[in-house]
Amino acid sequence: MRVWWWMMPGLALLAGCQTMPSELPSADPRPAAECRWESGGIGSREWVRRALDALEADDFVVRDTELALGVVSAERTRTIPGYGDRYDSWERTGFFGGFGLGGGRGVSTGVMIGFGGAGGSITQDATQLERVSVVADDGWVRVSRDLQVIDWRGELRETRSGSDSAFCGPLRQAMQAASVEEGP
Repeated sequence: MRVWWWMMPGLALLAGCQTMPSELPSADPRPAAECRWESGGIGSREWVRRALDALEADDFVVRDTELALGVVSAERTRTIPGYGDRYDSWERTGFFGGFGLGGGRGVSTGVMIGFGGAGGSITQDATQLERVSVVADDGWVRVSRDLQVIDWRGELRETRSGSDSAFCGPLRQAMQAASVEEGP
């Protein structure tokens, strides 16, 4: 008789013990107050147009736009030099060279001098991906921003909410200034 037959009733009992979380996930930290404001009687289509102009002026690439819903999604990337040092310092020999001891059947030593290379710090920089969504509906405009850091291997290293006043304040001002430049 196989042992796993005896484990089946126990596994069936454990499968029924799964519960729902006590609270739903939320953004941490909470979005800043500057990331939400009243539309001031301006229609959602106009806010979408203003968001497109402001985001493109700030080097974002617009990925999706839905006028009926009043939604704009955009993203931009930038390289973070030296970010991999925190995780990959054991793999690097340095920017200018390294040294080593070892050997197979005998003892050997060596010194390496060079500039960069496949294992150098030039090729192992991480990328920060910044995604922004602007939603204009029901008399409100809301901005959400997410930041992700992806290392040179393509692995996600950090992710966090970037909906802070330092970002939302200038974006809001740029979107509101559009009405002053173009009239009512």
